Formats: sequence, C-alpha cells, structure tokens
Amino acid sequence: MTDLPAIPHSPSAALLGWRLLACDRAKGWVRIGFDGKREFLNPAGTVQGGFLAAMLDDCMGPAAWIMTGGERYTATIDMTVSFLAPAKPGPIIGEGQVVQLGGSIAFLEARLFGPDDRVLARATSTARLVAGTAAVKPATGRA
Repeated sequence: MTDLPAIPHSPSAALLGWRLLACDRAKGWVRIGFDGKREFLNPAGTVQGGFLAAMLDDCMGPAAWIMTGGERYTATIDMTVSFLAPAKPGPIIGEGQVVQLGGSIAFLEARLFGPDDRVLARATSTARLVAGTAAVKPATGRA
C-alpha cells in the first residue's frame, strides 16, 4: 500500500517513536517503526522489556484497526511476550498481524526486529473489539 492511512495513536505510542511504515488492510498486517531510546535502557544497556512489550502491543492494535477499516479499536484482554534477543538502542521495526478476527474478539500476533532483521521479541494477544465511537477519543499525537 503506498497511501498510508492516518492511524490514531496515543501519547505513549508517540513516546516510543511510533510511525506507520506499511500496511495491508486485507491481510490485517502493519509494519511500524519505533525508536529504542537511551531513556528506555536497563542497567545492562539494552531496551527494558516493558518498553518492548508496549511496542508489540502498539503493533497488534493497529493491525486490527486497519483490517476493520478503522471502525474498531482493541482492548487487550491478554498478551504473552517472549523476549528472544537483547534490543540495543536504535531503530526497532515491528510487524503486527491479525490471526483471526471475530465479531467481538481478535486474535493477534506481533514481532519486533533489530536493524539486522534479528527477531528481538514476539507476542500473541487476545483483544476485545470496541466500536470506534465507544473507544476513548484518540490523542492528537502531541506530547
């Protein structure tokens, strides 16, 4: 897709450096760029797992939003994360995918990649689909 939709995102996503790089509505798939900032590092010098989990979550919700044509937001019910490799400061790429979309529940997955395409972390999630009008009004992205 060459024309990327304007996906609403939260101030917390903006803090992570969230930016939509590519998407495919029919497949329920998104590629999102993040910034592994120095402020996110743990004492070992790698991005702390909580920030990586937030990045994964911020890949899965937009995948469902894209697939529903912007009519549904997600409320995460559960999320399982596996940390596979240390994430160094710098660019991180995430990919989110809808595994199955039901009437009120979505099954989602995501992966994060380092600059060398190494998988840093992966997640699966179950999320409740919420009508856009019932969701909390999205932030403008301004901090």
